[in-house]
Amino acid sequence: MTIARSTRVLATAALLFVVLAACSDSNGDPATSDSTSTTSPASATTPPTESQKAASVAEAKLREYFAVRNRLRQDPSQSFGALKRIAISTELTAQQRLFEKARRDRVHQTGETRIAELKVRNINLDNSDPQAGKVPVVQIDVCYDVSDVDLVNEDGQSVVSADRPETGWIRYTVANYEWDSDPDGAWRVASGQDIERTPCAAL
Repeated sequence: MTIARSTRVLATAALLFVVLAACSDSNGDPATSDSTSTTSPASATTPPTESQKAASVAEAKLREYFAVRNRLRQDPSQSFGALKRIAISTELTAQQRLFEKARRDRVHQTGETRIAELKVRNINLDNSDPQAGKVPVVQIDVCYDVSDVDLVNEDGQSVVSADRPETGWIRYTVANYEWDSDPDGAWRVASGQDIERTPCAAL
């Protein structure tokens, strides 16, 4: 979401809004046997490409992003520190401001924003100039569902606009600014932009 739109959708109109590690121990040489054993041929598997791995990790990070945001909006006592595990760059700044405002206004969320549809649109693993922002990115389109979400003030009254859409599309950019040292664990949501698309069905 663009900062303006993200803030508007989540903060105003709605006020709203996961390697298998195989460990093997081998003590000495394998035991030998005089008998002949027959082994079945192993199923041929093609290891995932770097792009496929990046897409999988980025998708998992985006799902974590939604889960963390839900928790922070539902429980105002939780620290903003969790945002740094899921967001970076302009998205981190936008989310920090959004949560600060919600807490000043004593507004919290009930229900959960859910991912109704998710589509990986583009993968670019160019890491030629991290200082200039040229880092590996995965663009993912998400249709979010807020049909179960309400925002209430300290008196328990809803502050959500009656005409708020139940679903909408956002194109997220998930980036890795530490690709050389941490190609799997340093992905963060860097930005988001609303996109015009036929609304998806609520879950």
